[in-house]
Amino acid sequence: MADPVSWYLIEQGWEVVGSDGKAIGKVEETVGDSTRDIFDGLTVGTGLLSRPRYVPAEVVGEIVEAGSR
Repeated sequence: MADPVSWYLIEQGWEVVGSDGKAIGKVEETVGDSTRDIFDGLTVGTGLLSRPRYVPAEVVGEIVEAGSR
């Protein structure tokens, strides 16, 4: 199991995994206020023809470096 990391390290293209362990998309944007260290959520792309979806911070269970889950 990978160690959690700060939301500051999230990069575009990181895989987003649901609570069931299945991939649901890739990070398109991290939303927050870095001057106050407030993580608000992520915009996740789920496919070429799908609109990106917003995932609020309250439902993000854990942040680990890409490829380390």
